[in-house]
Amino acid sequence: MQNKIIKIKLSRSLIGVRKNHRDIVCGLGLKRINSVSELIDNPSTRGMLNKISYLIKIQ
Repeated sequence: MQNKIIKIKLSRSLIGVRKNHRDIVCGLGLKRINSVSELIDNPSTRGMLNKISYLIKIQ
């Protein structure tokens, strides 16, 4: 079974964002604006992406 890969990019600043949303961004491996991370597509990753959908772009 092959795991699908999702590529995400942080498109907005974390200034003024809730602490738990900043923690999610850090947990996904994103550090600064325009940083890109490749993640395995699974339900837990999808849940994190849904919470911070206003900060990221999925490529």
